Amino acid sequence: MKTIGLLGGMSWESTLLYYQFLNQGVRERLGGLHSAKILLHSVDFAEVEKCQVCGHWDKAGAMLGEAAAGLENAGADLLLICTNLMHKVAPQIAAQIKVPLLHIADAVGTAIAAQGLKTVGLLGARYTMEEDFYRQRLKEKFGIEVVIPDRAERELVHRVIFKELCRGDFREESRFAYLSIIDELKEQGAEGVILGCTEIPLLVKPEHTALPLFNTTALHAEYALDESFAATPVAVA
Repeated sequence: MKTIGLLGGMSWESTLLYYQFLNQGVRERLGGLHSAKILLHSVDFAEVEKCQVCGHWDKAGAMLGEAAAGLENAGADLLLICTNLMHKVAPQIAAQIKVPLLHIADAVGTAIAAQGLKTVGLLGARYTMEEDFYRQRLKEKFGIEVVIPDRAERELVHRVIFKELCRGDFREESRFAYLSIIDELKEQGAEGVILGCTEIPLLVKPEHTALPLFNTTALHAEYALDESFAATPVAVA
């Protein structure tokens, strides 16, 4: 079993889930008192969010790259960025380490392809929905087409993430709004929906909709466990 390095705190609400999923996964695989070998660097999310708002992505990438190098030096055999959005700077982070950085979109794409789906909806931070770093990877590596909500709906999804979910505030009216958007994505041809922000699964769960949901947090953790127990490394980001 390899040691998994986590770049967390973005937000800590979902980083908790990574820790839980990884440890539960090791227990299921090995039984007894076994638990995951984990190293965690939890950043101050306010500093990262300020970089996002100001468009200082290079600064954020340098900050996370330094943290990633610290995890590698501490003994991490592979790394996860515990957020969908900050995979925007995954190449910058990967350039500062030698161990594999497992990309969240690869975990998600693998799961979608396994179900034979070709078109999926995407909910996440505004940057994740609107920019190419996530959607293009799914298209190029897995042949998956991604549809997104309209502009007003994207703003709502983004606002709920940063003003509510990242603060541990889970509102019924926001769940209903998300479910309505999911229904509209289905009308656009989505065969399933990527919960492309690691906090969204705290609000929207499979029992809330008949459409398949792809929990990026759980899928990323499972992907890391597969690599942790594998003899051959997967491709880095």
